[in-house]
Amino acid sequence: MGVTTEAPPAPVAAEAVATMRAAVLTAPGRIEVQEVARPEPGPGQVRLRLEGCGVCASNLTPWAGPDWMQFPAAPGELGHEGWGTVDALGEGVEGFRLGDRVAALSYRSFAEYDLAEARNLVPLPEALADQPFPGEPLGCAFNIFRRSGIEAGQTVAIVGIGFLGAILCRLATDAGARVIAISRRAWSLDLARRMGAAEVIPMEDHHAIIERVKTLTGGQFCDRVIEAVGKQWPLDLAGELVRERGRLIVAGYHQDGPRQVNMWLWNWRGIDVINAHERDPAVYVEGIREAVAAVAAGRLDPAPLYTHRFPLERLGEALDATRDRPDGFLKALVSFR
Repeated sequence: MGVTTEAPPAPVAAEAVATMRAAVLTAPGRIEVQEVARPEPGPGQVRLRLEGCGVCASNLTPWAGPDWMQFPAAPGELGHEGWGTVDALGEGVEGFRLGDRVAALSYRSFAEYDLAEARNLVPLPEALADQPFPGEPLGCAFNIFRRSGIEAGQTVAIVGIGFLGAILCRLATDAGARVIAISRRAWSLDLARRMGAAEVIPMEDHHAIIERVKTLTGGQFCDRVIEAVGKQWPLDLAGELVRERGRLIVAGYHQDGPRQVNMWLWNWRGIDVINAHERDPAVYVEGIREAVAAVAAGRLDPAPLYTHRFPLERLGEALDATRDRPDGFLKALVSFR
């Protein structure tokens, strides 16, 4: 009886792991673009193929390498202002299709792909086709404006005219408020005027600013004051500019250490103090929805505020520019396409 032999099965090649380029913060002030595994969406998640991501001033402290920062950071970490198209859907995701263009609240967007919870996506309408849309900072501006309680006829001082302060100038002016813009850069003050500010004051001399605002308001000071810098002196100055029973809105991101406040003054004037930073993702997303609607309808044009653009390989330069703020700088975007 003959014996039949079979050839052993051919070896199966291991499935290639899909990769992407991602920025990795490897040491203080040092970023490397690495090829890493592309993330896979879990239940309720969506994978985004990113078009770009804004650079936030909150990135600067980790970039400088404080004691609490661990290196290397996760691929794409610090990027949280991304937008792009839906690339893959996790289990149970409804309401989105592959190719949908969206703004996202996600947290590792200095990379070609990132994951986000489906509930943290906001569709971008056709009216915004091909326009960059860093949803998180735009939504932040709308949330701060809502918390500020600005109404027609009020006088509003905005201390610090960067990307956020410029948008708030526009929103407050459109609401019928009289805006006084205070900033250290002449270029920013010119921008504030273009965004609707009625008065501009150089942020140079503490007491001179107070006297100027006092004069402009007939000795009453301001109904609303928004501090949008994130440093001690602007916070001190902002408190001095609030009228009795007015409202101080802290919009600056104070991440570099404790702050002291003039409680005697705050108490004497009976002012309300609002910390306008949100931590609830649902509130963030609601602000992004408001921003999408406003830009799509033409009520706000943020395009002139995106002053500098960089490829992913030059993210370090984008962070340096965000820190050093050269003349004409307002907002940096990192592009992937």
